Amino acid sequence: MRWQEVQERFPAEWVVLEATKAHSDGGHRYIEEVVVIDTFADSTEALRRYSELHRQEPDREYCFFHTSRPELIARERYVGVRGPR
Repeated sequence: MRWQEVQERFPAEWVVLEATKAHSDGGHRYIEEVVVIDTFADSTEALRRYSELHRQEPDREYCFFHTSRPELIARERYVGVRGPR
């Protein structure tokens, strides 16, 4: 499902999503297609659900956004192992 479809189906809601098609460019993650996992009126509940899903399946690309956002673009966070000091 594309973001515009999500916005039409779930106006003014927090949505927990799994990205099914996305690419990176310049430190940003451009999410093109998603599957809606859950919806919430409250950001705290959306964060809680996202965290639960991420703990269960850390290799899948979960995220959460409010449908008022014009685009699905996220800053990439790099988490990795540091080299020797």
